[in-house]
Order: sequence, then structure tokens, then C-alpha cells
Amino acid sequence: MDIVLIAGMWLDGSAWDAVVPELVRLGHRPNPLTLPGQGDDNADATFEDQVGAVLAAVDAVDGPTLVVGHSAASALAWVAADARPEKVSRVALIGGMPTSDGETYFGFFEPVEGVVPFPGWEPFDGPDSDDMSPQQKERVAADAIAVPAAVTQGVVRLTDERRYDVPITLVCPEFTPAQAKEWIEGGEVPELAKASRLEYVDIDSGHWPMFTQPRKLARVLADCADG
Repeated sequence: MDIVLIAGMWLDGSAWDAVVPELVRLGHRPNPLTLPGQGDDNADATFEDQVGAVLAAVDAVDGPTLVVGHSAASALAWVAADARPEKVSRVALIGGMPTSDGETYFGFFEPVEGVVPFPGWEPFDGPDSDDMSPQQKERVAADAIAVPAAVTQGVVRLTDERRYDVPITLVCPEFTPAQAKEWIEGGEVPELAKASRLEYVDIDSGHWPMFTQPRKLARVLADCADG
């Protein structure tokens, strides 16, 4: 199956470099995206540009597609399900949750001179990054891409309730399935509360399993693609 891979904030398509070969070995066709403003030197990129890039990747595939969103990009994967419910066969969300209609895409960090730079590791101390080696942290920080404010401050738009029938796999890295279920049942993630087919997979890693457990993550995603 074709698999569209969307990395989260500050990452480009190379974030999936260790995952892609394993997905290919398992018989799938991965497409790691480098989003506008996140690796293509487009400082004027907007959230709508990123949505357009994701939908173009989905539209380029003849058959059904698994769309994978990591962290903040879980919102982009869910937008794809909303815009193309007849083509997106499943959405896999890694360490992130869908954003509701009308909400800001990524409002956790304030822009600095028009961009949101990687804030360093201090905000991610603890379960988010405990499984990363110092070398991995140094490499990720060195490669991190400041994301244009027009991306992070974009507004998510969802219009087609058929998205709730698209199967979802919530990959739980730094949090557990039990925690995720508690958040959803508590009303913190209304989009997932309305999903008709939602399953949970515990990968038991930090927030960036594509770096720390790429083969295991690839197997999880291959299982998603296999249905």
C-alpha cells in the first residue's frame, strides 16, 4: 500500500530515513513528505500550503492510502481524511491528536521574528525524550527547521463528517493507551471521541520513535496498512 508520511514540527521528510527501508522491505510504498516551509526554503509558506502538499500526495495515488501524521502533523493527517475520505483508507497518528475545526494548528510556542524555532530539549524533558541518546538529541536539534508562523498559526478547517468513518490507529509512544482513552473519554479530544473505528497501539518509546525505534515503528505502520 502507499503510505504518506508526515513528520511533525521542525522536521522534514528525512525524519523517516530509518523507517522507509523497513516499510519497503515489508512490501509497502512509503512517501515521506517535506512540507512547504519545513525543508524547502519557503519562508512564506502557510498552513494551507502544507495542507495542499498533503492532499497532492494523496491525490497522486490511484488506490487507497494510509496517511501517517506524527505529533502536530496528526492534524494534517486528519485534514486529509476530512478532505479525501474516499481515498484515505486509514489514518495513523503517532504521539499526536487531531485538532478540531476552527482551532489553531500549533499554538504551543510563540513565533520569534516570523518563525517558531526549535525550543531546545528542556520543554521535552522526561518521557518525551528519555529514550533518546545525547547524540540523537544533538543531531535532531542541529537539523531542526524553524517553521513559518503562517504555518503554525494557521486555522484547521474540517467540513466532511465522513472523516469519522475513516479507521484510525493511535500510536501511543510517550503516553499509554489507557491515558489516551482517559483524555478522549474526558472530552479533551472531541474528534477522536466521534470516530467510529479507533484502535490503540502502544509502542513504548519517547515522542520520536522514528529515531529511537524505527524498525518497530515501521512494523506498526505496516500492520496499519495491511488492515
